[in-house]
Amino acid sequence: MKLIGLTGGIGSGKSSVSAALARRGAVVVDADAIVHQLQQPGTEVFVEMVDRFGAGIVAPDGTLDRPAVAAIVFSDPEALSDLGAIVHPRVHAEIDRRVTEASGTDAVVVLDIPLLDRNGWPGLIGTIVVDLDPEVAVERLVAHRGFTEVDARARIANQADRAERLALADFVVNNEGTLEDLESEVDRAWDWIGSLE
Repeated sequence: MKLIGLTGGIGSGKSSVSAALARRGAVVVDADAIVHQLQQPGTEVFVEMVDRFGAGIVAPDGTLDRPAVAAIVFSDPEALSDLGAIVHPRVHAEIDRRVTEASGTDAVVVLDIPLLDRNGWPGLIGTIVVDLDPEVAVERLVAHRGFTEVDARARIANQADRAERLALADFVVNNEGTLEDLESEVDRAWDWIGSLE
């Protein structure tokens, strides 16, 4: 197994890179997808979040109202810390389970983890950072994901800065161009992964 870390700030296109690596044969372990699974109604994580943050984070259909959660935690460091205490240990355990499952195979396993720059992960043989100018990220979040500019900037401010992320990189995927440019960047990344021992 080759264990590769993948990270990038919000709006960087990390999910697009992750999907492109999966199309090339990588087994992708997506921390955000795991979070969504763990926050389904009735799960321990969902119940604990409602206990901590109140019924206002439950949408009319009974699912988690993610914008309501974001409005609470991204303006309150203590609330953000409490959310992390509820969610992160369970996410970590599920990622660990999936990596263990793939160990002993010849798979390329890509850990798609937004907070990799803060927490790291044992056993990585290389880390890919998806990079672009934060101003471009703001534009993309507003244009394609329905963020307000204020919210986009607040989310970016809550993450590691560009220099911190780039300091971790063994390989940088530049995502300031077109989708075709990004495919070429991922081809380069896939060749780099193939060269690793």
